[in-house]
Amino acid sequence: MRIPTIYLETTIFNFPFADDAPQYRDDAKRLFAEIKAGKFKPFTSDYVLRELDVTKNVEKLAKMKALIADYGIANIPASSEIEQLSAVYVSAGIIPAKYATDALHIAAATVAGLDLIVSLNFRHIVKHKTIIQTEIVNAHEGFRRVFIHTPAEVIDYEENH
Repeated sequence: MRIPTIYLETTIFNFPFADDAPQYRDDAKRLFAEIKAGKFKPFTSDYVLRELDVTKNVEKLAKMKALIADYGIANIPASSEIEQLSAVYVSAGIIPAKYATDALHIAAATVAGLDLIVSLNFRHIVKHKTIIQTEIVNAHEGFRRVFIHTPAEVIDYEENH
């Protein structure tokens, strides 16, 4: 069986240390355990690294970056193709311009041909409108569908598509 490829959006690195959100913290930790067990091939991007770098808590930043190294998470480099696709999401009104980095995350996973985006960003990424409309744009632009889910939705994931 092919191992699903997943894009870990910025929130996924934040929540393992979020004591104020125990359910999301526990789901994120279980996701990392499944990554360690080889159930997923994980990716992140330069766009996530840029967001992590603005973390003011130096200790937390070190812990979040350690997850990338400790779990062998591959990096997708920034590219003009990703930036062009994200601009389409923004111009189509799917993601507000003020939150263009969220569009970059979806575009990075799409351009890289990954199976899933895993996020706890409910404002702009894990949102019905975003899921449907990015799928339409991706098809129009010649890309295949990328599924967008929370960690809870992919823990114990079985490939059905």
